[in-house]
Amino acid sequence: MAFSFKNKPTLVAYLTCGDPDMRTTRDVALAAIKAGAEVLELGVPFSDPVADGPVIQRASERALRNHVSLQDVLDLASEIRRESDAGLIVFTYLNPIMRMGMEKFATAAANAGVDGALVTDLPVEEADEYLQHMRKRNLNTVFLAAPTSTDQRLKRICEVSTGFVYAVSRTGVTGARKELADDAKKLVQRLRKFTKLPIVVGFGISAPEHFAAVGEFADAAAVGTAIVHTIEQNPGKEAQAVAELIAQVVGRRSSAVSP
Repeated sequence: MAFSFKNKPTLVAYLTCGDPDMRTTRDVALAAIKAGAEVLELGVPFSDPVADGPVIQRASERALRNHVSLQDVLDLASEIRRESDAGLIVFTYLNPIMRMGMEKFATAAANAGVDGALVTDLPVEEADEYLQHMRKRNLNTVFLAAPTSTDQRLKRICEVSTGFVYAVSRTGVTGARKELADDAKKLVQRLRKFTKLPIVVGFGISAPEHFAAVGEFADAAAVGTAIVHTIEQNPGKEAQAVAELIAQVVGRRSSAVSP
């Protein structure tokens, strides 16, 4: 089922779960929703996050020192679901799912109340078993579309994506940038030929002007590195700091999210 974003653009917030600890992640998640995030990407820490820049790599390292697992992330999702109807996407590399088992993961994810998953390093061409188990549990499958992808590959990504399509704004790893790459708009235009699903643009979005610019041509913008960096820089007041960042990005007054 496609996400029906209430606002355009919608803000999708990424969190590395367990950084600095699971209780703080829960507090940050709920604060992010209150501040204006409609969808949360719950990042599963991984020892070799090749798609991520140094900020999220450090967050993964901190979370892994806390022994945070995929099951812990699903347990957190269940807690959040009891308090919010925001969209919840498990954002992970393939290895943690393989360790748990695809069928077991799909069942556990559905039981936790998540809406779906985005597996960063699972090629669409090798996703048949994953898709089978996710479809059986009515879970959304989100795939990454890159500017370097051929039209044929974009078409296939759109065919198997549900919920929304995630458009990578540029090549390379995650990380905040001062300017939003022109590649993002061109990629969204190419994707529109193949899908009516909402399109989320991510990688490099960190400022209100990026968010506004994305809203001109896409349905939502994903903010990750800027949020994770804010958590890193504000020990002891992570939730409030993230709420203020999100309020700034979406153009709300920060007083609206003060406790």
